[in-house]
Amino acid sequence: MKTEYDIYLSQVTLDEIEKCAETKRNTLYDYLSDIEYTKLEISTEIVELAQKIIDMGILRPKSFDDCQHIAAAVVNACDCIISWNFKHIVNIKTIRGVRAITNLEGYKNIDIINPSVLLESEE
Repeated sequence: MKTEYDIYLSQVTLDEIEKCAETKRNTLYDYLSDIEYTKLEISTEIVELAQKIIDMGILRPKSFDDCQHIAAAVVNACDCIISWNFKHIVNIKTIRGVRAITNLEGYKNIDIINPSVLLESEE
């Protein structure tokens, strides 16, 4: 199914899906089979930026996977990160911290939003 958005998923996301229980994993793969998306491989640049997110105190080391999600989107110049992860990603501390690190490191700014923002704007 073609959408009006270009969709990108990091390899970390796909690895997380693979770890899900079989029923949930199959459901998620069914959803993914209905959309066109580009897989973002985890590069050295992404790992280094993820580590900088931790070093700056934006997120803790135990949230390294979340840092890689963010870094993959930043390095690949995505317009926004869409996530239901309010604990680590869609919150004011992370949003402000990512804005600071993109400015410091010379990357394009990125919006971090929850999916309902897009759904509401399409009504």
